[in-house]
Amino acid sequence: MKHILLITTGGTIASANTAKGLLPSINGELLVSYLPVMKSVCKLDTAEVCNIDSTDMTVKEWMGIVKTIREAYDLYDGFVVSHGTDTLAFTAAALTYMIQDSDKPIVLTGSQKPITFDSTDAKVNLTDSILCAMEEKAKGVMVVFNGKIIAGSRAKKTMSVSYHAFSSINYPYLGIIQNGKVLWYIEPKKAQQEVKFYETMNDKVFLLKLTPCTLANTLADIFKHNDCVIIESFGSGGIPNRLTDPIIEIMKSENGKDKLLIIATQVVYEGSHISVYEVGSRLNNQVNFLEAKDMNLETTLAKAMWICGFDGKSFEERKELFYTQIAADLLN
Repeated sequence: MKHILLITTGGTIASANTAKGLLPSINGELLVSYLPVMKSVCKLDTAEVCNIDSTDMTVKEWMGIVKTIREAYDLYDGFVVSHGTDTLAFTAAALTYMIQDSDKPIVLTGSQKPITFDSTDAKVNLTDSILCAMEEKAKGVMVVFNGKIIAGSRAKKTMSVSYHAFSSINYPYLGIIQNGKVLWYIEPKKAQQEVKFYETMNDKVFLLKLTPCTLANTLADIFKHNDCVIIESFGSGGIPNRLTDPIIEIMKSENGKDKLLIIATQVVYEGSHISVYEVGSRLNNQVNFLEAKDMNLETTLAKAMWICGFDGKSFEERKELFYTQIAADLLN
């Protein structure tokens, strides 16, 4: 019988009604009590990292999840992390880099309604996630939601209320779960190395979403207080004229020394193609920067935090890490 560890962090799935709205308050043992059938399918233990709304999720809680898995890694066949949906994709992306080459599954899930509600999706999502974690073929970080299996590097919340809340961005679903059966479209690859745990993530990474009103005089402070700036450009990679010269000036100044600049797109699908238009290619040969290409923003942020967690790396070393495919995070 498979031995699975359910790691709880709070979120809607573990919430109860209060006078001020839904509030996480249900522990792992109570969550499991709503799934009596699973007792005959696997041995299920629980561990609590936190019990918070995922809006309050930070690097500290990511570290707690990683520490829990690292310490229990040899004792269990798989891991399920219950999580609030609002930042679940960020956590899935972060765990993709913080736990690499895992031959055991690490499945994240949550729900749009608490497990105590009659109309909840929590029981199905939690059951599906446990079934996925029991699979011999399952490996690495995944998101299971509404019957879909998504690579941890490709998940994004695209619906705020609907049960089909998560999509796989620029990459196919890994598989589906129907009637208690896991059907793989893309089988996870067996790890070629021993599992590696990373517990240093640099949170001085700023995600700047451009608008037609973004002012150039805000850039200096953003670069000053962060080690990496990710710019969500327009379309395939367009940056307004009024911002291009200030960015070049900052990157060439003492304030921009050793800063990492990444150009992404705020468009959800199909990725960035910065050199297609003149408004995107202006930075070429002017300053060092990286391009997110088909990575989603959650993954770009997490990968930047992981890379910037290594001290003393040159731009070329960071570039090599950034463009190295990890868990299907980058195809272009």
